[in-house]
Amino acid sequence: MTGRIEARLKDLGIELPVPPAPVASYVAAVKSGSTVFLSGQIPVTTEGLKYVGIVGQDLSVEDGRAAARLCAINLIAQIKAACDGDLDRVKRCVKLGVFVNAIPGFGQHPEVANGASDLMVEVFGDAGKHTRAAVGAGSLPRNVAVEVEAVFEVA
Repeated sequence: MTGRIEARLKDLGIELPVPPAPVASYVAAVKSGSTVFLSGQIPVTTEGLKYVGIVGQDLSVEDGRAAARLCAINLIAQIKAACDGDLDRVKRCVKLGVFVNAIPGFGQHPEVANGASDLMVEVFGDAGKHTRAAVGAGSLPRNVAVEVEAVFEVA
């Protein structure tokens, strides 16, 4: 039977990708007790990188928000893998760290980060409400617009 969170994803029209394997010397997830720390996810799909460029220069705030949402989808795919395929084991999204590749002086990091934050609440309801840091970065891997890391509590 499909779980509650899987049903919610289906209602939202979201199909989770197979999470990509790490491309360097790190792991995608580390579980310590009931806490799972997820490595930063970038806006990538099966077709490749999306939203490459600098927010405020090459990309709009709305593009950045869409990039953050895609990163969050990839985070959900990673937490699903860390929970042996059972998203109903997620008790809470504890924290998101959102890094925005933006021009100097850019001040709309929170608006970009909302792309990831809003999705967590859409998918997990009250358990998706989290603490957050939304910060500017001078550059990000592969010149993507956004990278998002997460901490989850799981059963």
